[in-house]
Amino acid sequence: MEIKGASPDLYNEDLAPAKIRNWGPFSIFNVWTSDVHSLWGYYLAASLFLFCGGFVNFIVAIGIGSLVIYALMNLVGYAGVKTGVPYPVLARASFGIWGANLPALVRAVVACFWYGAQTSAASGAIVALLIRSDSFAQFHRDVHFLGHSGLEVICFVVIWALQLLIIQKGMETVRRFQDWAGPAVWVMMLILAIYLCVKSGKFAFSSDIPLDVLLDKTKDAGVPGTPGSWTSLFAVAAIWVTYFSALYLNFCDFSRYAPDKSAVRTGNLWGLPVNLVLFSMVAGVTTIAAYDVYGEVLLHPDQISAKFDSWFLALLAALTFAVATLGINVVANFVSPAFDFANVFPRAIDFKKGGYIAAFIALVLYPFAPWEGSAASFVGIIGATMGPILGVMLVDYYLIRKGEIDVEALYREDGEFRFQGGWHVNALIAAGIGALFSSILPNLTNWLPAWWGIYGWFFGVAIAGVIYYALRLAAPGVKVSGAKA
Repeated sequence: MEIKGASPDLYNEDLAPAKIRNWGPFSIFNVWTSDVHSLWGYYLAASLFLFCGGFVNFIVAIGIGSLVIYALMNLVGYAGVKTGVPYPVLARASFGIWGANLPALVRAVVACFWYGAQTSAASGAIVALLIRSDSFAQFHRDVHFLGHSGLEVICFVVIWALQLLIIQKGMETVRRFQDWAGPAVWVMMLILAIYLCVKSGKFAFSSDIPLDVLLDKTKDAGVPGTPGSWTSLFAVAAIWVTYFSALYLNFCDFSRYAPDKSAVRTGNLWGLPVNLVLFSMVAGVTTIAAYDVYGEVLLHPDQISAKFDSWFLALLAALTFAVATLGINVVANFVSPAFDFANVFPRAIDFKKGGYIAAFIALVLYPFAPWEGSAASFVGIIGATMGPILGVMLVDYYLIRKGEIDVEALYREDGEFRFQGGWHVNALIAAGIGALFSSILPNLTNWLPAWWGIYGWFFGVAIAGVIYYALRLAAPGVKVSGAKA
């Protein structure tokens, strides 16, 4: 689609509606293999396994969460297919042409945190391999700066720099990279599971990890109830859904390159409920087998591979996990902030420059390492910040506008989406109140029940969505777009 009369402050080629739509079901599927098949994805799945107290409970909780994820991603994905625009541009329909910069920056900052977390995980896999050597192990013990060992800092910077090379040629390079990076880690995960099952002498779906060990490993995660209780299972499903909170917002960054809804739906089906459950099963089997072999709960795959007797297997595992984690960082945590930062200053920032800004912020965050600690807590705190934005956008697109948006007006300063001087006050009020209950009160006060934070993202979506809908219906002369996207 050619945009006529676009404002230079709202438009550049990277923000324009997609012209080439060659992301078929396989590419959409591999968005999810790249997103889930990482060290952090495995770490979260293995951590959640401990809360379930058994394999069947784990699969049921993950399965229910995965179906919710599938439904939400289809809703967001269809909007991307129909409009062809990236997330920050789509947000203009609900937040206003200038107001959209606020949700765009929220998503960008969250991506920077995840960018650092995933880069740290990938570099950790390399560190685990290198310290098998006595000289590297001594360097790792003796040299420290920036709050980390010298070896950790060097590996982090190297992995950080390698990711910048992938995006030099834009989104088509991203698609090609993810099409093989995601499946590669599946192969390595299976090798890891088979190796440990053979070494333990059995293949087990039932866990013999003692309850006292589970309680000790899960005591600081903030999940209510004992492992295996209904409260724990609901919490596991909620955390699993919240883990994808960032991509609910910007999945249209990828689906806009798909030719039709069928490609998105098929790719999502295999990439989400099917792939997520199978990946989680492998994580569960590996966790059980690792405990049988080594007598301890190992949640990080690089911790497991570091114990391999075979140097070759350890090297293969480290490289595969590092590459896979590069895949998720490029897909989930580089593409989004690249578009988001570009949306703020289209004249000065294009896709590549926006990505460089995100990478630099992640580098600055590294000495503080805010992602270290409980996986469940980190996911909940980070994810809850984006629930209110999603609630507003879904209600606006599906309930207020019935899926019809004048795409050209998204790029005009004097069009339908100018609202109050470029800001939509109703959307900001709704998102602000939602954020109060999803993020601010549960994390900064003790006014709400202890379990509230686990479900913060859900409260944010619901509260912001309901308030926005009520405000829009109450507004005089509400104009619902009838233009075809």
